[in-house]
Amino acid sequence: MTDAPPILDVRDLVKHVPVRGGGLLRRTAGSLRTVDGVSLELRRGETLGLVGESGCGKSSLARLLTAVDRPTSGEIRLFGERLDQLRGSRLRAARRHIKLVFQDPYASLDPRMTVEAIVREPFVIHRDVAPRADHRRLVGELLELVGLNPDHARRYPHQFSGGQRQRIAIARALALRPEILVCDEPVSALDVSVQAQIVNLFSSLQKELGIAYVFIAHDLSVVEHIADRVAVMYLGRVVEQGTVEEVYDNPRHPYTGALLSAVPDPVPDPARRAARVGLQGDVPSPLDPPSGCRFRTRCPRAADECAAHEPPLHAPAAEPGHAAACHFPLQPAARGTAEA
Repeated sequence: MTDAPPILDVRDLVKHVPVRGGGLLRRTAGSLRTVDGVSLELRRGETLGLVGESGCGKSSLARLLTAVDRPTSGEIRLFGERLDQLRGSRLRAARRHIKLVFQDPYASLDPRMTVEAIVREPFVIHRDVAPRADHRRLVGELLELVGLNPDHARRYPHQFSGGQRQRIAIARALALRPEILVCDEPVSALDVSVQAQIVNLFSSLQKELGIAYVFIAHDLSVVEHIADRVAVMYLGRVVEQGTVEEVYDNPRHPYTGALLSAVPDPVPDPARRAARVGLQGDVPSPLDPPSGCRFRTRCPRAADECAAHEPPLHAPAAEPGHAAACHFPLQPAARGTAEA
């Protein structure tokens, strides 16, 4: 899989949002750096997990990848074509290949529309995909694909549970048979008992359709279950990325070590509990991030070098696919501690 060319290639992606100050003139008071130099790759049939605390820029990145928002700078190549430069009909055609599944199924579905109308909407917008006479049949097939009864297509969203609503949203996203789904916290608004069902649905759809995912979550256990590779974000930047095994078993960035340290133990381990690290302080403001390493204000390993120079995302020769942006990376077998 790693030798195949990426179907989604992101280079140095930046999104700065102007922030207006108070007063009558409403002058620009600064820029909110929601995404600040992110580079990622996604290959066909692969799942890339994207993790980090709330406010780190995961959802902003999802909106950029699906062309909902435009980047300030950087490149997004979808099958080799610059998605960030497309406009009009060419952009609409490209959007068939990459779709977004939103976090909240209660807010992402129009309560005034029937399930049939919701799932049929992509066919109405992209008229050349299927003749109108086939829409009802296609909607039924999509509902069956996600585990719903086609006979319930005339019902409204409020007549379904949260998990069923998310299945409806997934069916809508799959209508045009995209090669990529960007899933923005797709299970975080659901009951724990339902989360596993939706995650298993994503896995089965990937096996059946060969679809690739960018799977965004703050629950590291969910990402460990579904992802092939994982990227860890902090304050608009990717601070570590690699395969799930590399990152979870051998974290190199202290922030990743602290996140893994916070994952609850199914079987409590006193030794691991003693090594657990709690991060100090709050995430700095993206309006005015720290100099050098953005994590240094919360990092127990920070030194003068961290304030003076921003660490590049670097992979050692022994693990060329496992990169971390840290001047003083953790040593092997450092899972569960940021001070090893």
